[in-house]
Amino acid sequence: MKTIFENIDSHRKDMIELQSLLTSIPALAPESGGDGELKKCEALEKYLKKHGIKQLERFDAPDNRVKSGIRPNLVATIPGETDDEKLWIMTHMDVVPEGDLSLWQTDPWKVVEKDGKLFGRGVEDNQQGLVSSVFAALSLLENNIKPKRTVKLLFVADEEVGSKYGISYLLANHKLFSKNDIILVPDGGDSKGETIELAEKSILWLKITTKGKQTHASRPDNGINAFLANCDLALKLNNLENLFHERNPMFDPDRSTFQPTKKEANVPNINTIPGEDIFFLDSRILPCYNLNKVRQEIKLCIKEVEATHKVKISTQEVQAEQSPSTPNDAKVVSLLSDAIKKVYKKNSRIIGIGGGTVAGLLRKAGFYAAVWGKLDECAHNPNEYSKIDNMLGDAKVMAYMMMGEKQN
Repeated sequence: MKTIFENIDSHRKDMIELQSLLTSIPALAPESGGDGELKKCEALEKYLKKHGIKQLERFDAPDNRVKSGIRPNLVATIPGETDDEKLWIMTHMDVVPEGDLSLWQTDPWKVVEKDGKLFGRGVEDNQQGLVSSVFAALSLLENNIKPKRTVKLLFVADEEVGSKYGISYLLANHKLFSKNDIILVPDGGDSKGETIELAEKSILWLKITTKGKQTHASRPDNGINAFLANCDLALKLNNLENLFHERNPMFDPDRSTFQPTKKEANVPNINTIPGEDIFFLDSRILPCYNLNKVRQEIKLCIKEVEATHKVKISTQEVQAEQSPSTPNDAKVVSLLSDAIKKVYKKNSRIIGIGGGTVAGLLRKAGFYAAVWGKLDECAHNPNEYSKIDNMLGDAKVMAYMMMGEKQN
């Protein structure tokens, strides 16, 4: 491991150069006004081949919204001593738009190095993990070291806008993974590199439409106020946090949440009682609860409001995901924990999150995945940056995992 770590340190300049290459090719989804990831993928393929990673395979998802008609997903393979449990390191090639340019101190599409940091769109999300995985693999190849287990570097499309053309496409159309595989997603973490994310809260987003009867505001007795009914319903739904009251310290906050959020306009003037009103509910539910039970309780709240206010309420599920967890004793956890201890001298800790990641899609498909990285979490921000030392350190963690447990 000493030889491998020294090799990684020697590539500091090369890692910056790869970051610069990737940042210079904006890989934006069509939803963000872009043309996808193909040019960036082709540049990455060329780079990998040039530096000795020859076993490359593309899995292109059709998408007629982009000029090429495809959204590429790339797999680079480094054969190991065994295929019984492959190590996958999955990163994504797409990035988000730069946002308000006036908030940037540098050109977002040109990497700038300053004070040990690289500034540019995508340098942390997700190019830090991507570049680290590449140089972890190269450190083995350059020293003619065969990893303990076959390594698969997976570079996916479309993570930022839902993963339909990325991991979801791969899971639906290609049998890449096996139940024994170890899957690391270096796309989230903390500034110390301590937290390993193994679970996500289940998600239930609802669009709620309430119909009453429009009338003049001076004569509320002649109408039925749909807005007022929705106010009552929003409070009842929020109160479900007291019904689904379990606490889990893995998560922050440690409880299930039911939050009314977006509100659509109803009537344009002050002196009209609205006959229709629409709002949205964002629910993040601990994995111990089944979504069907949550749906039942929501229906009871709706029936109560319908009876009280004489309205008719309909719901539409905007998003619904039941999220299983990766077990705390999964192989990826022990192997990653050992690597973090070796490289960063930190004891890792297990967490869950309220948001959704591609790891959640893998877990739902029955595969154990962990999300980790040493990151300042400035993704999507203006002046996004990646610390160079984090990039080097994460590459060492990944190389350690490639080599196996308890290396000296």
